[in-house]
Amino acid sequence: MLVFIGLEKINAINYKGGRNMIYSTEVEHMCPIAKGAYHGPAPIPQEGKWVQAKEIKDISGLTHGVGWCAPQQGACKLTLNVKDGIIEEALVETLGCSGMTHSAAMASEILPGKTILEALNTDLVCDAINVAMRELFLQIVYGRSQTAFSEGGLPIGASLEDLGKGLRSQVGTMFGTKAKGARYLEMAEGYITRVAVDADNEIIGYEFVNLGKMMDAVKKGTPAEDALNKAKGVYGRFNDAAKYIDPRHE
Repeated sequence: MLVFIGLEKINAINYKGGRNMIYSTEVEHMCPIAKGAYHGPAPIPQEGKWVQAKEIKDISGLTHGVGWCAPQQGACKLTLNVKDGIIEEALVETLGCSGMTHSAAMASEILPGKTILEALNTDLVCDAINVAMRELFLQIVYGRSQTAFSEGGLPIGASLEDLGKGLRSQVGTMFGTKAKGARYLEMAEGYITRVAVDADNEIIGYEFVNLGKMMDAVKKGTPAEDALNKAKGVYGRFNDAAKYIDPRHE
């Protein structure tokens, strides 16, 4: 059914917020046609519910975003816990660039308390963190969060679980050359002190120091050498090695 109304009424139609719309002459001379059924946006999974998100306050969840700077010299993993559109918790982890650590320090102060739209349009100092924010925004507004099917979501502070005991980022650092082979420098378990090699010169295990565990012991008054020894561990067939090498000096 066609509905005709005067041009003065067309010009009087306001957007939410009271803005008067200005129409081109071509649109003003068009006759209005009724809109069909409106079913709203497709629902997305959020914290155990299906939600038709229409505004920023409709977005909740904990999720991650990974970003990189233009020369791809460094990268950032950003974790946000969002409740009703507001960032309640931020974990900023950076890799590969010394300057990014200072940018991360500032971002950790900037992000909490902002809406995710504010955060998206905020300069987070480092391009890698900005890109991580963009990627995270795309994840969460489409319902791709870690808490999509977790009823009630996760409590504030949940991102620290990614760091494990000692609250250190899970970082792997390996180096290898055609001439000299591989060197394991850092694993999720910790700082690699020795690499175990068999009779064929192949790596069969390694010894590591859990720096988080070591520092916790030192802070409690344990002598540094004792704390170091207690924080050591081995992986693989370490004890069956033909020899051991220091991956940083041999």
